[in-house]
Formats: sequence, structure tokens, C-alpha cells
Amino acid sequence: MNRTTARRLLSAAALLVLVAPAFGQRAAEEMTPEEQAMMETYMKAGAPGEQHQMLASQAGEYTTVARSWAAPDAPPMEEMGSATRTMILDGRVMVETYQGAMMGMPFTGQAMTGYDNVSGKYWATWNDSMSTGIMVMEGTCDAEMSCTFTGTYNDPITKGPVASTMTFRWTSPTTEVLEMHGPGPDGNQVKMMELTYTKK
Repeated sequence: MNRTTARRLLSAAALLVLVAPAFGQRAAEEMTPEEQAMMETYMKAGAPGEQHQMLASQAGEYTTVARSWAAPDAPPMEEMGSATRTMILDGRVMVETYQGAMMGMPFTGQAMTGYDNVSGKYWATWNDSMSTGIMVMEGTCDAEMSCTFTGTYNDPITKGPVASTMTFRWTSPTTEVLEMHGPGPDGNQVKMMELTYTKK
């Protein structure tokens, strides 16, 4: 099979995933065995599973306490906020909307978190009212949803990507603690923020 044929089959399979429900059994009967196998693979890759159910268990309303450090040896600034987590795309992705303050200024943000059945990893994005860019992260979680994500965002000063690490852990059934680490003045990773969520 040449590359052109392979691409056409993949495109056809992707299209069939979208339109097959509208055509019912007739569409499935008209597919070749290869197309049927491709469609089954796509459908399996797109089906919500156990990891998505674990994300769904976090849906709800939260109060938050954010502690941030302007420098490693500086005292933290503490600010209150709130967050709402909901599931979208038929239980495939969790969206978090955050409202609070950052460095004394009003601050809003939005996160999306999902699990990719193909890569076998969790992914997350973050964007907020103090930036026009986006942070993209990937990571792993255990059965208790303690997670470690690594990712990058574009730094306004250097104009380049900055690596960061985020950890999430549940310290009780209603309390989650997020910690963000990024490069300090010497280039080593330091704790920049700690965000405690308390579920209502």
C-alpha cells in the first residue's frame, strides 16, 4: 500500500466515524474489512474510559487559596479565589474556570484537562487574563489522581519557551493541592505557586 492510498483510507475511516451513525447498519456493511478495522480503532481511541471518569469525579465548585512567590527567598503572597470544574464533549474533557486575584489584580483563567487514549497520557492546557499565550502540559496520574505534568509557556522577557512542572495531589476527599515549579534566577527549578482547592 502506497502512502497516498494509506492517507485516503485514514481519511475515509475518520469520516466514517463521524457519519456512520447517520447511515446505520448499511454504512457498516458497505465498508471493506480494512475500513471496518480502521473505524473500530478510531472509535476505541475516542471512547471515554476509566481515566475520564476519574476526571469527572472532580467536577464541582471550589474555593481556592493561592500562594505565590516573586522570588525564592521572598514571603508568599496569599490570595483567595474560586473555581468551577465541568465535563464537556460527552465526558471526555474537564474544563476549569478560575476567578481570583494575582499580585493584587483581578485574575481569571481557564484550564482544560483530558486523557489521550492513544498516547496513554494526560494532557492539560492553561490560559489566563494576564497573557495572550497558552501553557501546554502532559503527564501521568496514579489511581488516587496524584499527577505530575511537565510543559512549556512562552516567556515575555526571553521571547522563548520556559519549562515548568506542575504536581497535583489530593490531601483529603475534598482538598487538592497544586504546586507549580519553574526556573529561578539561577536556572534551577523553584516553587513558584501553590494553589489549594477545597470542594464545596
